Amino acid sequence: MEHFDTIFQRACERHGGAAKLKALIATPVATPELLAATSDDRWLSSFTMSLFQSGFVFQVIRNKWPDFERAFFGFDPEKMLMLDGSHFERLNNDASIVRHARKIATVPANARMILELGKPYGGFGAFVAQWPKDDVTGLWQIIKKHGQLLGGNIGPYALRRLGVDTFVFTGDVSAYLRHHQVVDAGLGSQKGQRQAQAAFNEWQQQSGFSYSEISKTLAHSIG
Repeated sequence: MEHFDTIFQRACERHGGAAKLKALIATPVATPELLAATSDDRWLSSFTMSLFQSGFVFQVIRNKWPDFERAFFGFDPEKMLMLDGSHFERLNNDASIVRHARKIATVPANARMILELGKPYGGFGAFVAQWPKDDVTGLWQIIKKHGQLLGGNIGPYALRRLGVDTFVFTGDVSAYLRHHQVVDAGLGSQKGQRQAQAAFNEWQQQSGFSYSEISKTLAHSIG
């Protein structure tokens, strides 16, 4: 496996030097205290945004997001559990949001996931904040298991949006991991994710960079 210094230097050469690369890879990372203080509705909003952006133009969803917030009552999880058939019918006919019945139907299920996982800790943010930082793929797997349609990069993107330090298997990152034989299993499998996690943990020890910065450096080293 390549040392991170080698990866970083190659990315610098491709993108105009260390200063420019660091500006490209900079990603805000929230403190555990800030994560714990993030309310449940913001987590549900972020998961739902990533879910709707999957397979769609990201900016279109961002532009429509104020209407999503209105239509889903600010993504208050308790309110989402009270939605009935008539409200789903209205949502599925609401032209101000993206009318995708399967994705709309996930909102109450993911609200329940947030409430159930967060209950022992006083909130979902506190649950995330206490999760071991060197096992972010384990957090992905828990979210996928207990939620609906939160597999692939949907969970990681939602977590990163709120400041969780996580890598993401973008096309370039996935290509790097396979080309350099960092993983020998599918990145959607638990084995492949454990292998990737071990590599990112090693690169973090070598560099002191966040997972997000390492992830983006990998992408810029080949893309």
